[in-house]
Order: sequence, then C-alpha cells, then structure tokens
Amino acid sequence: MGRYFAMTAIPYVNGTPHIGHALELLQCDVLGRYRRSRSDEVRTQTGTDDNALKNVQSAEAEGITPQEYVARVAERFSALQQPLDLRFDDFIRTSSDPRHRPGVEKLWRACAENGDFYRKSYTGRYCYGCEQFYSEDELVDGLCPEHLVRPELVEENNWFFRLSRYQEQLSELISSDQLRIEPASRKREVLAFIESGLEDFSVSRSMQRARGWGIPVPDDPDQVIYVWYDALANYITAPGYGTDPDTFAYWWTDADELVHVIGKGIIRFHAVYWPAMLLSAGVRLPTTIFVHEYLTADGAKISKSAGNAKDPAELVDRFGTDALRWWMLRDVALAGDTDYTDQRLVTRNNEDLANNIGNLVNRTVSMVAKYRDGVVTPLADPDRADTGDADRDQLRRTRSTARDRMDAAMAGFDFRRAAEVITDLGNEGNRYVEAATPWALAKAERKEGAAPEALDTVLAELVATCRELGHLLVPFLPGAAQSILDQTGEHGGPLPKPSPIFQRLELTES
Repeated sequence: MGRYFAMTAIPYVNGTPHIGHALELLQCDVLGRYRRSRSDEVRTQTGTDDNALKNVQSAEAEGITPQEYVARVAERFSALQQPLDLRFDDFIRTSSDPRHRPGVEKLWRACAENGDFYRKSYTGRYCYGCEQFYSEDELVDGLCPEHLVRPELVEENNWFFRLSRYQEQLSELISSDQLRIEPASRKREVLAFIESGLEDFSVSRSMQRARGWGIPVPDDPDQVIYVWYDALANYITAPGYGTDPDTFAYWWTDADELVHVIGKGIIRFHAVYWPAMLLSAGVRLPTTIFVHEYLTADGAKISKSAGNAKDPAELVDRFGTDALRWWMLRDVALAGDTDYTDQRLVTRNNEDLANNIGNLVNRTVSMVAKYRDGVVTPLADPDRADTGDADRDQLRRTRSTARDRMDAAMAGFDFRRAAEVITDLGNEGNRYVEAATPWALAKAERKEGAAPEALDTVLAELVATCRELGHLLVPFLPGAAQSILDQTGEHGGPLPKPSPIFQRLELTES
C-alpha cells in the first residue's frame, strides 16, 4: 500500500466553469478512486486561483468587490463536485483560505534566503488572460497564442526569480524521469524549452497595477506576489506548508507519489517554474506531471469569450452523470484535442453503457432470476482457462487479464485505453451469452430432463463477469458500479430483481 497525492491545477475564477474544467476534475477524481481501489492511501485536491488581476477586472465590470466576485464564482466551481459525482479531499481558495498566505510567505522567504530574488526594471508584452509576459517570437501575428488577443505593453520595476540558475538541474531531473512528465511528447516539449535557454522571470507586480488585490511581498508592501507564484504554492499550502508541519510531511514530503493533473496551456509554469521554485526553497518536487489535451467545440478551444462553453451541470441535467463522465473518459484522446458534441456523448452512452454493459448485466440478472430464482451456483476452479469450452475459456482469459490491462493503461494516464478494457469485457460477455445460449439450455432442462450443471456454469460465468465489470467501473462510474455489484450479489445471498443500470438517451434540443 502506498501514499498517493493527486492535484488538479486551480482555475481562475473570472468566469463560470465549463466542460474543459470538468475534464481535469474528473481525471483527478478517477486517479484517486483507482488508487483507492488498489488499496493505496489517497488524497485528492483542487481549488480556485482567486488572486489574478483579471478577477479584479471582472469584479469591476460588475461593480462589486473582488472578494464578493471570487467568492460567488468559486462556489460554482466547488459545486461541480455533486453533479459530476467527484470525491475531493480538499478544496483551497487562495484569497480566503487561512492556510494559503502563510505558506506563500514562507516559500517566498525560503527562495529569498537562497539568493534567488533581485529587483529589475523591464518592459514586456503582457497577456492578462494568461497572466504572463510573451516575447515577440512567441506571439502569433502579434497575438497571444492562447487567447488570440494583443498583449499590453507593460513597464515596471519588480522582483525577479533566478530561473536561469536551475537550467541544468531541471534538464537532468526531467531527462532522467526523476520529475516524470506524461505523455512523452510533453516531456520532449519541456526539455526543448529548457535547452533553448531559461530566462529569469518576474515574480511580483506593483500594488497599483494589482489594484491592491493579492498577497503583498514580504518586507516590500508596495509589491504584490505574482499570481502564478502565489497560485502554484497551493499544492503545498493546502497540505500544511507554513501552517501544519506534520500534515505537510505526511502528504508531501513522505508521500510515495505526488501527481499534478494540468492542461497543456500551463505546462511551462508547472514543469519549469514550479520545480525551480521548489528547488530554491529546498522543498521536495512532485513525482509526476500529467498533461491533458483540450476539449474543443467545432475545432476551437472552449472558452467563455468564444461563446462555446458547455456548462457541465447543465449537461448532467440533460444526459446524466454517468453519460458525461463516461464520454470524457472513453472518448477524450491522450494526444490531440477532442471535439465535444452532444451527439457523440449520446452515441457513446448508448453503445457502451446501455447496449453493452447495461444489457449484459440486465440479461444476466434476469436469467438468474428466471431460471434459478436468483441463486447462483459458485464456479469451480474459476481461474482455469482450459476447460475444453473455447467460448468459456475466451471469456475467462478476458476477465482474468482485465485488471492487469487496466493497471498498464492507468500507469500511462491513458483513460481511454482503460475504459476500453471495460467495454472489451462487456463485449466478450455478450458474445458468450450468444454462444452459450442459456435459454436453450433451460429449455433442454424442462423438456428433455438435461442435467442442470451446464446452465449453472453459464450463469455463474456471466455473474462473475458482471461482478468484475462492477469492480473495474468503480473509479469511472462509482454509482453505476455499486448498482452492478448490488444486483449481482457481491455480498452473497440470492440476486435481487433486475433493474436497468443505464438508460438509452435520445438527442433533444437543449
């Protein structure tokens, strides 16, 4: 048993959550549930990044205070946990959580004591959407590549962090997988960025430009700590850095795995800036950074400004939690963006959940009720795959290898491949039903006095398969998984009457 700590990035709260935010939350939730199912001790964490200047701008546009604005919007992010059936152990808000500011100040002082800060005047092009400066060669036709807006020319005298000091160390850590970046294409991207030469970056803003919003620089109250320096610290302030040494040691310093789940647009901050800050402060680095791709709509990145943001809570109201969770896990690619449509969600639900897994469970439980009054005869030698019945042996091999296949997929953060393990087993179970024809065996018993063992064996194999499907589904669809285990008598006794696990969906106008 290991100790596993998984964290999402924390989004700005200058707009309401959309399906892109839901994807990251879900991936982290599934990682945590999966590791719990493997008997690990798990902590999962998310939250909101409240201290960005664009949050201040959004509040000003509405004529309310930043505190009022971020509190209202942050609640909508936190509220996603219920409709998406998420289980997070901690939710941190960087503007109001009493753990955060002391930890950020401690991190700042630790970097300062290591000689990694200095003051500098500079002029640069700043994108408020990204909260970062861009060089001319990073712009696309003069626009921010992420938000497609023209960055503002900013001139200030601020504190800088000596990122260049850590270039060789970061390259070695990432090349050797001491800091693992997945998938491999993102590792290559980060190494190429490092090898091109790291430049020191600004880690404060003037109090005036920040409108007084944010955490003041220790011993320099005219400056506010740069929002990314502040926000990245949430990963360590929530488990107690600066406030609770014992909990911090337990969940950070002494954990077996520390995993960040982030989107590709913020890889530089997490894979370069953040580990350098931790090296400077003498704090342990995360073990893994998993970088997911974007969800898109009609080929464009989903965003509030683009007007194509899908509200995940509204999608759950229309299609259900299971359908949305399953689509994001089964269809979203490990490499390359994935386009969301309602039709794709409905099709995937009907093909995989209703017609495959749900159909197998329903017909299995129904046949056990009809032919054996809900009583299942235990399998003899359930692990043998050389029974002499080719169809039965194939089902057993698929069932017995499913967990190893899922472990391999999850080790590479390949949620799509892990979900395919489940659908493959469902397909094999349904194929076995057609090959074994239990209804014909039941007819032979009634009319010809055939021995019951043949039908008992078929039903037992099907129940074992459905139970394994239930166990495999626990991280993905926890509610449906429990329903399957309950209906297939996981805890002994006669099987209850069958009840549909999944519903077929019809595409309707929203």
